[in-house]
Amino acid sequence: MATDYDTPRKTDDEVNEDSIEELKARRNDKSASNVDVDEFEQAEGLELPGADLSNEELSVRVLPRQADEFTCMSCFLVHHRSQLAAEKNGQPICRDCAA
Repeated sequence: MATDYDTPRKTDDEVNEDSIEELKARRNDKSASNVDVDEFEQAEGLELPGADLSNEELSVRVLPRQADEFTCMSCFLVHHRSQLAAEKNGQPICRDCAA
């Protein structure tokens, strides 16, 4: 919640002057402001693991592997050449897999 630091503050005397009726009224107003949320509408936006995404289209442009990149033969991820740890049997291995 944002705080407006330019608003005038109540002094200790003003805070003590609040009557019990005003405090009860404020508490009731806060509890009455709760909004009922339809659980069905809220759940529509959720995607469950393993959901059928066969009708979905990707809108991501895929770039081919660049000259300064390699594909790790252990995790099969494309890494920058600075992540090359070693080569096993002539196959590049990244630092994460070599550790």
